[in-house]
Amino acid sequence: MTEFTGVKQPDFDTMASKHTEAARRLEELAQALHSELQSAGLDTSPATRLRQLAGRVTTQAEDLRRRQKLVHELQRQKVTFGKSTPAGSFLEMPDRLEAAKGLLDGTLAGRAALNAGDGDAKALAELEKYASRTGNAEFVKAFLGTLGARGMTQLPGSLAAQLRDARAHEDSDRVAQLSSQGKKALRMLSTALAKATDPKNPAYMGAGFTKDLAKEGRAEHKAGDTKYSGYQAQALIWRAHDGKPPFSKEFMEIVGRDVIVYEHEQRKDQWAASQDLLGRTFAGSQIPIFDLAGSFGLGTLLRPEAYVRSPGMKAESSVVDDLFHAVKSSREASQSLLDHTPAGWKESVLDYLLTTRWDASRYLGDYKQIRDMLVTATTGQDAASRKLAAEMIKVVADDVRGAFGKGESGNLEIKNRDTFDRLAPLRYPLGRAIAANIDELSRLVLNHATFGKVAAQDMDYALALATADDDAFEVLVRAQTEHMRAALDTVPPVGLDASNAERLGFTKSDVKEYDFDGDGRVDKADIIQFLTDRTVAEARPFTHIVEIRRQVLIAQGLDEEKADEALKTMVVDALGLLPVPGARQVGQLATGAFGELIGKEYDKLAGAGYYEIANQVAQQMSEHGRGLDETHRTLADNRLAVERLAEQMLATAMLNKGLFDEFPIKGQIFTTSTPPVIKPFAKMSAQEYSEFLRWVRDKGGSSSLLDRFGGTFRRTSEVDDYLGLQIPSSSAGGGR
Repeated sequence: MTEFTGVKQPDFDTMASKHTEAARRLEELAQALHSELQSAGLDTSPATRLRQLAGRVTTQAEDLRRRQKLVHELQRQKVTFGKSTPAGSFLEMPDRLEAAKGLLDGTLAGRAALNAGDGDAKALAELEKYASRTGNAEFVKAFLGTLGARGMTQLPGSLAAQLRDARAHEDSDRVAQLSSQGKKALRMLSTALAKATDPKNPAYMGAGFTKDLAKEGRAEHKAGDTKYSGYQAQALIWRAHDGKPPFSKEFMEIVGRDVIVYEHEQRKDQWAASQDLLGRTFAGSQIPIFDLAGSFGLGTLLRPEAYVRSPGMKAESSVVDDLFHAVKSSREASQSLLDHTPAGWKESVLDYLLTTRWDASRYLGDYKQIRDMLVTATTGQDAASRKLAAEMIKVVADDVRGAFGKGESGNLEIKNRDTFDRLAPLRYPLGRAIAANIDELSRLVLNHATFGKVAAQDMDYALALATADDDAFEVLVRAQTEHMRAALDTVPPVGLDASNAERLGFTKSDVKEYDFDGDGRVDKADIIQFLTDRTVAEARPFTHIVEIRRQVLIAQGLDEEKADEALKTMVVDALGLLPVPGARQVGQLATGAFGELIGKEYDKLAGAGYYEIANQVAQQMSEHGRGLDETHRTLADNRLAVERLAEQMLATAMLNKGLFDEFPIKGQIFTTSTPPVIKPFAKMSAQEYSEFLRWVRDKGGSSSLLDRFGGTFRRTSEVDDYLGLQIPSSSAGGGR
């Protein structure tokens, strides 16, 4: 605690009393003076000033009385013990009243928690009264300072033991009461703990407190006759957390990393035995360390969302999964946990969790916590996210590679179903990681680059697992759609030259680069050339996503010709029919088309991840009415859906770049207003939209662009080579 004032209690009482008396006398004097001056017909402003002074002294007196009351209560509760000096005994008094109240309440709450840990039912009810106080930093520091790392560890253990005892005695009322009060106490502890272990929070208690938590976590504790590790008890606090505020990087560096190492040390021999021939013969399992709710068979009595593998089985929960729950609300904390190689290890924590420990996650069958954490850690637009995404893609690709091979038909076949199924829970987070780094897919396919240690073939095997999941496939297509829209936006507008380059957000050197025919001005021919180049480049990543999805469906014996409902929805909602955020120039007609949808909120998306932008675009379109073309609902397969998306994006790009600005639109059914402007796409009927696309083809030559996209998109030989299929590719217009 800081910012204390030392006071002698008798002198402080005297000062408070005299201030009160002075305020009273000043007020009386002000009233008397005002009456005399008014009677004499003189200016009453001196009395007014005296009354203002009386008011200030009254306010000070009230403040002193509140402080006096707190001093008496602090002393009565023995919250502070004062300090003896040659000048007398002084009581430490926080300068701010709120701090003093936090000190008092936090200390009382800490004592209640300690008593509750000793089995005092009344103390547990008393603790509940302070649940709303965790927003006060002084309360948190006093609360956890009184409770200490040991008390914080022992309270969940005591609650679990009391609940187990109540269940054993079939005392349903006591079970219900302990469960309700226990959950609230754990939530209160989790909020306080997150603040107290965050160096950026005013309630931070220092690294020493966090280190004490790790020490107590490894220590042996007792609940009745049952011994348990401190981490088994602390895990119940982590699982009670709601993510507000998130746990800090420092907490994960000190406690989180140690939890991973601790479980490995405790279980490595048993896990190794379960993998040998004898262990497998006798159905050995890779069992994680359960938290106390799991160990005591309490199910959801002290925690939510306990997973039950099958009817009749007891709910179980593990220490490490509870840690994942606590860490998943913070990208920085998640990355701090995963991007670390413990002393003496040859693999990072991320690698370890996906390989060595993966069967321990599979034992419980509850993958939500680890999947959420992986998504948090790998989907940002920062260097740490990209590093972890690349590592996850490589680790999973290496593992899943052996699950696939070429079948007799020449298509993909699942050769090792156990491996494929074992890794299935990673499909969605893997898909999200690739989607967040969709630009790397283009670099791998087009430039023969690497992404960390990931090569193009590794990426295709990762896609073979990820696209087996419907939701993962959807996010990948959404991300690549947004990537294509952004790529098309890099094409300059018609009419760009040295005189307007700066105004349109370009440089004179850009003009030279984009002026393909060297006439000093970017004209339609230049634009078409650049659109063609971008179109072909963007078709190839789409090939890998969609063809690999098709092959995985074949391998699973599913209907590969059926279009995914998510893709149908994307096409119907015209996901490709908006300019990209931050577009530097929009043609005159384009302004008419997009006027209602382009705005500050949309432009704020500039710089966001492709997946995030794609979701925002879809949301904007859905808010502006139904989809454009009901005939899109009859799409036969995913390739047709993607080609429709490409058609939308190319039409939008040509509109954006001013290729149609010189053509009159008067009399067209897809226009509105006077003078005519193109209707917002979301307000076009199916017939109007169809006519608009025909007009685009007639005026701008989009047919040749679509042919180039389709021809590249349907050429699958590269995917065949990477996956070892080597099937002769089909013609551009048909299927395989």
